[in-house]
Amino acid sequence: MARDLLIGLDAGTSMIKAVAFDLAGRQLAAAATPNAYRRDPGGRIVEQDLEETWERTARTLGQLAEALPDLAGRTAALGVTGQGDGTWLIDAAGRPVAPAWLWLDTRAAPVVEELAASGARAALGRLTGCGLNASNQSGQLVWLKRHRPELLERAATAFHCKDWLYFRMTGRRATDPTEGVFTFGDWRRRGYAAEALALLGLEAERRLLPEILDGTRAHDPLAAEAAAALGLPAGTPVVLGYVDVICSALGGGLHAPEGRAAVSLLGSTGMHMTLGPSEAIRPAEPANGYLMAFPVPGRTAQMQSNMAGTLNIDWLVGLVGEAAALAGGAEPATPELLAALDGRVLAARPGAALYHPYIDRAGERGPFFDARARAQFFGLSNAVGLGELARTVYEGLCFAARDCYDAMSCRPDEVRVAGGGARSRALRGLLASVLGLPVRESLREEQGAAGVAMIAGVAVGALADMDEACRRWVEPALGERLLPDPALAARYDGLYALYRELRAAAPPHWAALAALDAAPENRQEARSAAKEAAS
Repeated sequence: MARDLLIGLDAGTSMIKAVAFDLAGRQLAAAATPNAYRRDPGGRIVEQDLEETWERTARTLGQLAEALPDLAGRTAALGVTGQGDGTWLIDAAGRPVAPAWLWLDTRAAPVVEELAASGARAALGRLTGCGLNASNQSGQLVWLKRHRPELLERAATAFHCKDWLYFRMTGRRATDPTEGVFTFGDWRRRGYAAEALALLGLEAERRLLPEILDGTRAHDPLAAEAAAALGLPAGTPVVLGYVDVICSALGGGLHAPEGRAAVSLLGSTGMHMTLGPSEAIRPAEPANGYLMAFPVPGRTAQMQSNMAGTLNIDWLVGLVGEAAALAGGAEPATPELLAALDGRVLAARPGAALYHPYIDRAGERGPFFDARARAQFFGLSNAVGLGELARTVYEGLCFAARDCYDAMSCRPDEVRVAGGGARSRALRGLLASVLGLPVRESLREEQGAAGVAMIAGVAVGALADMDEACRRWVEPALGERLLPDPALAARYDGLYALYRELRAAAPPHWAALAALDAAPENRQEARSAAKEAAS
């Protein structure tokens, strides 16, 4: 039987997806299993069970085999990616040491603030290309070393999500060039850097770091025990993909063989990415965002991430549904409500107010880091109706995207959008006018799975190179080109300047709110932080 299929596995925070593609990039079958994580009432601790994630991964691939009965005999390679950041510790025998810390966990925020005050965060950013934030494994290991050293003593390897799954499949302890480098490396060399570990005080923890493996050049066979669990033949090539955001960017069109593209992933988190020659890229100053190795020689992706993307729209939709129920009606279904809001947004007055979309309790990290950042409206009056309020939230997401793109080195020719928010024509049109750039939607549903399948295809020779992969897999899946509205773009230029001014003035007030909300035993510490931020 011909080996003419590539499987892309994307293990996300809340959903694990497996997709089978033919070599031309056509999606033949897909399966998904909800993932589970636990969050403490205060929202600081966010953890996931390693074995449970593996079991759900196996279940997902089993469902894919049911959807495509000849999957096992036709699979040329399995590519693995997953949620980024976080800390997944295992011991020498390969057993989990503790629940995984996720990227949403904010326990390391005080560590980040301390390193920022000392100047170590800025130095680390110039080296790694990453603006250290509470999501990163680097800060999380510093916290663990100080507060739970016994866990690090028991640990043999510090993984990320996809690394853990790759280990379960192949027995190899490895990470990819993105996550290995932006936590503990030198982005120019794409390798670990002793200086990065020294800045963090983690020299002794070098033993926890797995080898860095480039999935475009190397792969390992599926081990017999894992093969039985996954329903694939032992020896099937398994490819360790780059982190999920790079795979999603690849599948969504960040690499354009002709021209310069950017990608915005408009999901729960908003990720905004440009791509350029490595020699033209400069880390953001002050240190923020990420520089990440890209699976094309000589190319580096620069990105900024809004902690909350479409979570802001989810919040708005939830309020509208509650209001409908309170008025005695049935709470409307979310898809219908989103479609109705799209129409109201397009008909509403532009720039009726301003909104900073920092709705998640974890704060913000792009293009600045502040775990205390909170969403805020400015300029509301009784002339602002529901349509204007909704439009203000949508515009806030677009201003946040522009804020991120302004912190990057390369100016694109167009922006390609993917994720749930990209389905909104209103949001796409507003984004075009706020950015002053054409916007196109990627019509492919599973960009992350497609991107890691493309990497797997190049690794095993099923695809000649990434240029060919993008022409065959990506370009045919791009939708219509929405152009900026010149008059609207001019108005948004002025509003954006005010958006930035208000955002820059907000940190002392966020700190004061945090002090008021702090638990009694932490209030003095929070008040001190607020006073320091205000000064």
